[in-house]
Amino acid sequence: MRTVVNRKQSLHILLIFLTSASWSCKRKLEKAVPIQFQYPETKVTADADVYFGVNVPDPYRWLEKDTAAETRDWIGAQNEVTTSFLNQIPFRSKIQERLTKIWNFERISEPRREGKYRYFSRNTGLQNQDVIYRLDDAGKESLFLDPNSFSSDGTTALGGLFFSRDGSRCAYTFQVGGSDWQSVTVLNTETLQPLETLTGLKFTGIAWHGNSSYYYSRYDMPDGSQLSAKTDQHKIYLHQVGQPQSADRVIFGQEQKRRYASAVLTEDERFLVIATAQSTTGNDLLVRDLSLPDSRLVPVVTDFESVNYVLDNDGDRILLLTDRNAPRKRVVSFRMDKPAPEHWVDVIPETDAVLGARTGSGFLFARYEKDALTSLKQYDYSGKHLRDIALPGPGTAWGLSGKRSDKELYYLFTSYTVAETIYSYEPATGKSAVFRKPAVDFDATNFESKQIFYHSKDGTRVPMMLTHRKGLERNGQNPVLLYGYGGFGASLVPAFSVTHAIWLEMGGILAVPNIRGGGEYGKSWHDAGTKQNKQNTFDDFIAAAEYLIKENYTASSLLAIRGASNGGLLVGAVMAQRPDLFAVAIPQVGVLDMLRYHTFTAGAGWAYDYGTAQDNPQMFEYLRKYSPVHNVQHGKSYPATLIVTGDHDDRVVPAHSYKFAATLQAAQPQGNPVLLRVDLNTGHGAGTPTSRMIAEDTDILAFIWHSLGFGSVP
Repeated sequence: MRTVVNRKQSLHILLIFLTSASWSCKRKLEKAVPIQFQYPETKVTADADVYFGVNVPDPYRWLEKDTAAETRDWIGAQNEVTTSFLNQIPFRSKIQERLTKIWNFERISEPRREGKYRYFSRNTGLQNQDVIYRLDDAGKESLFLDPNSFSSDGTTALGGLFFSRDGSRCAYTFQVGGSDWQSVTVLNTETLQPLETLTGLKFTGIAWHGNSSYYYSRYDMPDGSQLSAKTDQHKIYLHQVGQPQSADRVIFGQEQKRRYASAVLTEDERFLVIATAQSTTGNDLLVRDLSLPDSRLVPVVTDFESVNYVLDNDGDRILLLTDRNAPRKRVVSFRMDKPAPEHWVDVIPETDAVLGARTGSGFLFARYEKDALTSLKQYDYSGKHLRDIALPGPGTAWGLSGKRSDKELYYLFTSYTVAETIYSYEPATGKSAVFRKPAVDFDATNFESKQIFYHSKDGTRVPMMLTHRKGLERNGQNPVLLYGYGGFGASLVPAFSVTHAIWLEMGGILAVPNIRGGGEYGKSWHDAGTKQNKQNTFDDFIAAAEYLIKENYTASSLLAIRGASNGGLLVGAVMAQRPDLFAVAIPQVGVLDMLRYHTFTAGAGWAYDYGTAQDNPQMFEYLRKYSPVHNVQHGKSYPATLIVTGDHDDRVVPAHSYKFAATLQAAQPQGNPVLLRVDLNTGHGAGTPTSRMIAEDTDILAFIWHSLGFGSVP
């Protein structure tokens, strides 16, 4: 055990304080008082791996044993240090009070018609889980399902609701402690009596066939820990209600080994669609016409080189959203007598914007994304453009999905300053109106968002959204929270966040760059941040920080970075490469050991983005060059770091965070703190109860603010 007094940070704090009183309401803020803390001792072992003749030590391999007593003891000791540190931040309770107050607003989802009822979710504000209600045709409201009753601490969460075609039965999935493993319970929707429960499902939907059977996906239970052992053969089963789960028949995956497999039915239940994949990008597609006796699954796509999603059918004509020969996606149609891609017919051709599509009321709705901002258009099933749908401003919209019989659909709109607002929409007329506008205790009129473009290291033009208080002075003295992701083709689009609202109120700037690896410009933008192009992702993020400093928004001493999952990798990599550029780093549930990530749970499915250390010597060396766990150097000064994870995270196993924390603490025994926050009985994020989210974000904001040198908040 060693006592650490953050003397170096104290000097930085003093320098920051001398220049930091001019922003946010012109209030003079107190300077932070250094906090004393002790790191627990961490055992070092001689474990190592050999890659292509190169010996790579792995001194904290033992922390991968998530159920071992010594690992649990170590987690407890780390949490004690972290809790003690955070409890000494004098304004932490003030942040928690403000977070709780803003979070306490009613949130209601758009309704959906299922049988005789319209179903919707409601949270009165601080309920741990949203509650499901329904309305009958007379407008009478009743409780349908309360997930808050699933567990006393709110950590058992509802996954999804799946209704049979006539609405008489509902299958709902639920997960315990944040794990991706799920169970499903079937209800009689009239009596609300449970009919059965199945267990051991994972990465699944429920596809009803009539009222008596449904398809679902699961893996065989792995040997060893269910939270970390590898799972790589996904199977699709057909279950008959009332029969034992052991009698379920494997529909796909017994002979064909796939990491991911899912089944859906078209709305009329004519076509069974099975999509399978070996990675998180690219899938094959098989379709079976259930209206024909003795029909079989017909291959449509078989090479995993494109993303393909069936939208609906129009009789024997099937509509498909695809990026095959269209990096920014298109909608095509085909018939089962000629399903191969060479016979596909464009319905909505590719444009210069990234396309997403849904169906409802018998129409196609296109969601276009250009420079990470949304526009909506309506088409008929032949591809005729009917109208553009006006949005309230620059931001993000999604929705417009429903049954063919629905006369009214709904879409949601949000931005960095506007909370999620629901709009009703009449497809027949194009009429749109506000359906639900949340009453949030946040005055958006005091803030503004703007999009800028900057150039990365190789000259690539990258967009970034900046949100801050109106009238901000570009004097180099503004705290900045730089948030990023950059992976798996996922786009970071504007969305309201209670945590970000607090940051803005405190006088901070929120900066969100749309770096390569994401999907903001389609498949080519994604691919430009994968495998041996992954450094582009980090370069784009570093260039965003350098732009903010060059343009006098901020200084390195006032710059905090945050990211989760693949974004946690981003934060870990850039803080290792440019520790001088950032004052604070928050890697959450991050992929941080790039040489072993593929050996846990479904991690091997991420190889499209990352490659693996076993691929070849070049890929091994490339991964080792940026892997956060392998690039921490003794003697360097790293930013104040709060590593955040959940002990039930079986998506990105917490061993990544444990090993990174141990490595950083050993390399930087003095100076800026390196703290590990492990939330117990939570996972990768899905289903986290409201109380836990408030507690986590309180700690993150308090740690950032204190580490930037401030001893009080505006």
